[in-house]
Parts: sequence; structure tokens; C-alpha cells
Amino acid sequence: MSAENVLFDAPGPRARRRHAVIAGLGVLAALWALWVVIGKMNEANQLEGYMWSPFVTDPEVWTQYLLPGLWETVKAATLSVVLAGIFGLVFGMGRLSHVRAVRWVAGAVVEFFRSVPVLLMMIFFFFGWFSRSEWIPNEYAPLLGVVLALTLYNGSVIAELVRSGVYSLPKGQAEAGLSIGLSPGQTLRSIQLPQALTAMLPALVGQLVVVLKDTALGTIILYPELLTAAKTLGSAYANTVPAYIVVAVIFILINYALTRVARFVEHWLKRRGHTSGPVTTTAPNIVTGVGEPGAVMAEESATR
Repeated sequence: MSAENVLFDAPGPRARRRHAVIAGLGVLAALWALWVVIGKMNEANQLEGYMWSPFVTDPEVWTQYLLPGLWETVKAATLSVVLAGIFGLVFGMGRLSHVRAVRWVAGAVVEFFRSVPVLLMMIFFFFGWFSRSEWIPNEYAPLLGVVLALTLYNGSVIAELVRSGVYSLPKGQAEAGLSIGLSPGQTLRSIQLPQALTAMLPALVGQLVVVLKDTALGTIILYPELLTAAKTLGSAYANTVPAYIVVAVIFILINYALTRVARFVEHWLKRRGHTSGPVTTTAPNIVTGVGEPGAVMAEESATR
């Protein structure tokens, strides 16, 4: 019996009917909420054609507002992902260190930045440090605030992923490395860490979605990302609600694409498997003639 059958029993006829009724009620509730939202927008004249026409007829809506905002969002997310990956690997290995002092310091740093809200870190770094610093140009202060906050938070999450990924490996992996003369650190770097990174790769790709969405918090510290561009666009064309809806659709499409990438990576890893070669069910070839076991002794006995 597989673990899946133990943890989850297939629903019977009554349970399937109950699930169908609940799903139907959920769909009806969602349609009713959508109808109410559309009605409220219609009453507020948010569905009029002149509200939506700039997105089709005016190229400056995209060249001056949406595309620059999208570029700033992608730039902040890319920098944060790279730096968070480095931070996560360093402190994740620190949490796995056999030196108690290193393990405690890394654990304190990871737990602290994982507990502090990202928005609070952005506000603290920007208003308490970068905006008052004389050696940081004002145009780079919001970007640094967003990137540093996202790096520390998501890097702490990645560090926990590294630690949990290594702990999920069989103990025989570490014992095998020690048995061939490797030190604990060499075993971690050469044997355990590559396997852990492969196992948690889908989770790492999924973390990109979190980073991309959290860049929208940069609007609080005046970073010109996509949400800020929507706010400015709505003020310029007097269509704030349509601007926010279009930006929401852009975020949904990008995050959906990243989610599909994560699923593709996960399925690819499952198809690749963990064997050293393809599994075959064919019977082994039997060598006949002189090479057959016992043939040499039979030939010698026949000549005697």
C-alpha cells in the first residue's frame, strides 16, 4: 500500500456529491461577487470606453508609464533573487556548520530577518539610512531599499530551504562521504548540498513569484515600479481603476508564467529520476560455449 493511499482515502459516492455541491456553491458565490463588482464599476462609470481607450490608442501609456515600471520591477526582482540566492547559500550552510558559534550566529540572523515584515525593512532602510546618506545618490536610494529588504527576507527563506533540503536527505549520504575520508564540510559541499539544491529547485523557482510580487511594496518608498507607474498613469489619464486592473493582469500573467516554469522544472526532475541509467526489464545475455561457467572443467575431464 502506497503512502498516498494511507494519507488520503478516495471519496465515496456521498462525499463526491457533497464536494460537487460545495464546488457549485463556490462558483455561484464567485459569479455573484463578480456581478456585484461589475455593477459597482458601471455605476461609477469605470466601464466607459474613454477609460480604457488610452491603453489601445495612446502609445505613451506603455512607453512612458507601464513598460518603464515593468522594467524597474524586473530589475529589482532580478537583483534581489541573485543576492538572496547568495545570502541563502551562505547562511544555509552556516546553519549546517559543525561549529556551534557559526551555527548560532547564522540561525539568529536567519530567524530575525525571516520574522521582520518586508515592508517594515524597506521603510527602515530607506527613511532611516539611504535617504539620509550623503554617499548614496537620491535616485538609487529607493532601489537599494527595495533590493536590500527583499534580499534579507527571501535570503532567509532560501537558507531555511537549504537546511531543510539537506536534512531531508538519507543519512547514508553523509556517512558515505565520511567513509571515503571527506571532512564534514567537504561532505556537505560535495555530496549533500548539490542533491539538496536539485530537490528544492521547484521551491526556489516558486520563490521568484514572491519576490516579484513584493517589489510592489516599493511604492511606499517612492520606487518607480509597476504599481507606482499605474498610480501615476491613473492620475494623468483620470482612469485609476482601469490602470490598476491592467497592472494586476500584467502581474498575473508574469506570475503564472513563473509558476508554469516551476511546474516544468518539477516534472523534469521527476522524469529524470535518481538512477544511474535507464531501467530495463530484458533478461541478461547468457554466454554459451567455452565461456559458460563450468565449461573449462568439462572440457578438461573429456580429454582425460
